Order: sequence, then C-alpha cells, then structure tokens
Amino acid sequence: MAKVKITLVKSPIGYNKKQRAIAASLGLRKLQSSVMQEDTPDIMGKVRKIAHLVKVEQA
Repeated sequence: MAKVKITLVKSPIGYNKKQRAIAASLGLRKLQSSVMQEDTPDIMGKVRKIAHLVKVEQA
C-alpha cells in the first residue's frame, strides 16, 4: 500500500468537535505536525472531512 504524509497546517480550534477528533485520530496534535499513514479508503475519508486543515503529499 502507498503511504501519504499528512501535515496539520491550520488549527482545529473553533471547528466542531468531530473535526477536532478526526485530527487527533490521525495522530495530528500540534500545528505543523506530520504523520505517515497508509493510503486506505478510511484514512482518505478522514482527510476529506478535514481537508481545510491539512496538507497531503504522496510519499
């Protein structure tokens, strides 16, 4: 499976509780933190829900 690098570029503060929980479930805690995740449908679904907060790169 391919990997994607997900970086938190905007703070989830001020957004609803579900979006903050999605960011935390991906492993994103602080601004500019990055995680490597598998490119699976469930991960990409989470990324789509918070697309306005993250930057995604193929790795």
